[in-house]
Amino acid sequence: MGAVSRYPYPKDVWSPAGGWWSRPKTWKANTIVAALGMAVTLGAVWRVSADKEVRYQQPKRWIPSMMWSKQFKDQQ
Repeated sequence: MGAVSRYPYPKDVWSPAGGWWSRPKTWKANTIVAALGMAVTLGAVWRVSADKEVRYQQPKRWIPSMMWSKQFKDQQ
């Protein structure tokens, strides 16, 4: 029961996902590098977004973006 036993497969077929039963030895390091890359990219996008955020009407209640928006930091 469970997984299929490994069977012979064509070695000349290339797959961008790694092919049949792909398990690279460095998968942990690759995952960490990818996660760090995504975190750095997300941080850069967040910073640009916060720098460009402008609200033309004052919010009637507190909103989370008031913590990092320059518009509201300058008012305090």
